[in-house]
Amino acid sequence: MSTGETTANNLLSQFYVAKPVALRDPNLLLKRGIWAYFLLLIFEGALRKWVLPGLSTPLLVVRDPLALWLVLLAWKRNLLPSNLYVNGMIAIGLIGIVTALAFGHGNFTVAIYGARILMFHFPLIFVIGKVFDRDDVIKIGKATIWITIPMAILIAMQFYSPQSAFVNRGVGGDMKGGGFDGAMGFFRPPATFSFTNGTALFFGFAALYVFYFWLTPNSINRLALIGATLGVLIAIPLSISRSLLSLVLACVLFSLVAISRNPKYLGKMLMAIVALVITFLVLSQFSVFATPLEVFTHRFTSANETEGGVSGVFVDRFLGGMVGAIIESAQKPFFGYGIGMGTSVGSMLIAGDHTVYLISEGEWGRLIGEMGIIMGFSVILIRIAFVWNLAVDSFKKLATGDFLPWMICSIGILAIMQGQWAQPTSLGFDVVLGGITLAALRTPNRKLWAVRPVEGVDNHSLAIDNY
Repeated sequence: MSTGETTANNLLSQFYVAKPVALRDPNLLLKRGIWAYFLLLIFEGALRKWVLPGLSTPLLVVRDPLALWLVLLAWKRNLLPSNLYVNGMIAIGLIGIVTALAFGHGNFTVAIYGARILMFHFPLIFVIGKVFDRDDVIKIGKATIWITIPMAILIAMQFYSPQSAFVNRGVGGDMKGGGFDGAMGFFRPPATFSFTNGTALFFGFAALYVFYFWLTPNSINRLALIGATLGVLIAIPLSISRSLLSLVLACVLFSLVAISRNPKYLGKMLMAIVALVITFLVLSQFSVFATPLEVFTHRFTSANETEGGVSGVFVDRFLGGMVGAIIESAQKPFFGYGIGMGTSVGSMLIAGDHTVYLISEGEWGRLIGEMGIIMGFSVILIRIAFVWNLAVDSFKKLATGDFLPWMICSIGILAIMQGQWAQPTSLGFDVVLGGITLAALRTPNRKLWAVRPVEGVDNHSLAIDNY
């Protein structure tokens, strides 16, 4: 070997290639727990309807012990942030239990069930934001894209099947069916969820990722993305849900805002819109799509007439009667009727009927009715402040060409601010939305990196904790 070659090899031995070592992630257990929470959110209803109908009641709260474990483990590892949001919600939850027992309904089980929302699930938002990073949020999105395709097929089967069919079984194996009255004799399909609101929430969640991946298509399987896009498109009429339509339109609006900040993506969006319009026109020629489209149009028109047009729907439905809840707060007891009373479990344990609203169907009305004007309005203010900060920080990210947190906000803003947290599915999606928005705002985790010599030189390595 020549002197030049020896010198080159000696120099080469000083250079190393760094590779991430995922197995060394100290938060791997927490991440797996968060994934379990996410998957249970989607398939919990399937377990209650088809797999374990005899255990449908305990499965209603199957995510609660998981949420508690994740929060406690994160707290033990100093990963649970101590901020006004978390501390405020936990304090209100504790005080709410006391006031419910002393001045309200007096049922300890109902009080605990209501307080768990503020004390377990809300802090989980910040655990997800601390443990997950942007890469994990992308993985959640890819999983959602793949799940969207069979989910769309399922709701098509449910739409065209009678309520007595196996795919339409209700919770606990109820032969009456799990669908909800839609229009023209057709029922709104619940997909894998216990109630039909899960269908709108899931496909709205899928839509934000569909739009994001069309703007940044290099990181996703193109065929899967096309399939998921078609799935979201056909889910709008099949779901007979105006809520889903509003969520998809919100994604469109937020995409346009993102593109206005980054005009180089305008071409991609225009191509996607043209492709969607052509696909929609082609599908509308087939009865399998034309029928649900007719049903959805009928439902949309009749409901708008009943509720006073589009403006009435927006004010009363999507803002959850916010103004009315505040105006009517003077008629409520100072400490409310007791935390948990406005939930379905509270209705069952107190009135013996889980289908009635003992306080209010709207979220703000429920909060003030359960906890009174001071505590109820404090929860509302915390949610508004949290959403505001998420939206501002996500908008700032657009300047760097990062659309991900902004697109999550397209669904998350209204959901977190006024979503019905008394309903477990709605609560679960809002927790995930808040958590992954926080995670998307973070740079990728400082994972442990294994520094290995390039091929052909000495085989030794070094671990670097920070970079």
